[in-house]
Amino acid sequence: MGEARVALTLDGPVAHVALARPDARNALDGPTAHELRESVRAASAREDVRVIVLAGQGAVFCAGADIAWMKAAAHFSREESLADAGALRDLFETVDTSPKPVVARVQGAALGGGAGLVAAADIAVVAEDAQFAFGEVRLGLVPALISPYVIRKIGVSAARELFLTGERFGATRAATLGLVHRVVPADQLDAAVAARVRELLQGAPGAIAAAKNLIRSVAGRSGEEVRELTIHAIAERRASAEGQEGLGAFLEKRKPRWTS
Repeated sequence: MGEARVALTLDGPVAHVALARPDARNALDGPTAHELRESVRAASAREDVRVIVLAGQGAVFCAGADIAWMKAAAHFSREESLADAGALRDLFETVDTSPKPVVARVQGAALGGGAGLVAAADIAVVAEDAQFAFGEVRLGLVPALISPYVIRKIGVSAARELFLTGERFGATRAATLGLVHRVVPADQLDAAVAARVRELLQGAPGAIAAAKNLIRSVAGRSGEEVRELTIHAIAERRASAEGQEGLGAFLEKRKPRWTS
């Protein structure tokens, strides 16, 4: 067995899932993508986990694709290339569809697939000196696997510029585009992540999972198209144990049980 490429640790209701290849700038290769996907899946399946913090050890969050892996992939058969791409796509989808809120803690750089992980996360908190790029065209490639998550965050217009130029851009612009949500000095990064986690722990776990699913279900569709879906969504949550507890706590001027 080789050395673990991803570290999964638990801190009460918070699962910390960290890329653990700092010497390789936490670059993604096949085994790393597999370990990261399985770690997120494992954390997502635990009833005692309410928030997942996605991070990278060392100076860089994730530098994108591993160079040695890209070199090997250049000689893959078509079938091997399709299987490899499918496995990597499953990583981003696993992050995106986790029923737990996923907070990306970003320092240094998030390039290519690393920026895709940021886009797939629910909330991204980044150091103010962090850099981002979708530089695939400069390698003769395209950011295909991450495109659904990135375009959903930054929109078509920004994607046209950044996908086509492959240029680097900073944290402030990433926030302006909606790719990230909080930009803080590097020495305040952990405190800012902890603050987001505390806010997430105020919400009911089932309601948060339902809210994530609601966003995916209604995004890009008209109100009439999702009329029945939204009616049923609120009716079900009102009748749920969490809905009853939350309303009862509000009326009784006490904290709901999930915050204790």
